[in-house]
Amino acid sequence: IIFGLFWLLGYQFSPRLADAGEAVFWRVNKSANYGVLDKLARGYADLSKAESQWDEMMRTAGSLKLGTIHASELIRSLLKSSRPSGLAQAIMEVGRVNKTLYLLNYIDDEDYRRRILTQLNRGEGRHAVARAICYGQRGEIKKRYREGQEDQLGALGLVTNAVVLWNTLYMEEAL
Repeated sequence: IIFGLFWLLGYQFSPRLADAGEAVFWRVNKSANYGVLDKLARGYADLSKAESQWDEMMRTAGSLKLGTIHASELIRSLLKSSRPSGLAQAIMEVGRVNKTLYLLNYIDDEDYRRRILTQLNRGEGRHAVARAICYGQRGEIKKRYREGQEDQLGALGLVTNAVVLWNTLYMEEAL
């Protein structure tokens, strides 16, 4: 469902894949000959589900863009029952196609894999700096209320950004 939601919002979900060999590739036409990919494309994405829910999918994407609903709330509501709603199924079908295209690109394009790894390393590096800064109480957020937690996280973000800025300026001077 994540790949589908990202696609609806105009983004590409690009996770690092530990084992792409175990991933399911989805076909949009059961009878089409995909050549060497025929054995890989074991699943079938039923795009008629997306077609029937298209207007609702667009409303959902608009609500996410405008901030009317948070993504976490939407995902929770879409997946709350054992049998997903028509909208959830439609988003999953679109996500399956998008994930297949992503996997094919990820496997085929070494430069693409390198760019994804670079972005992930940047994010992980920033988190490592934040962990080093937030050493008191083993880095745990101890405030009980949301406002207190937001204050702690805001202060941590401010200090982390200041350290990143200082390091950037210092390295720029050194070079």
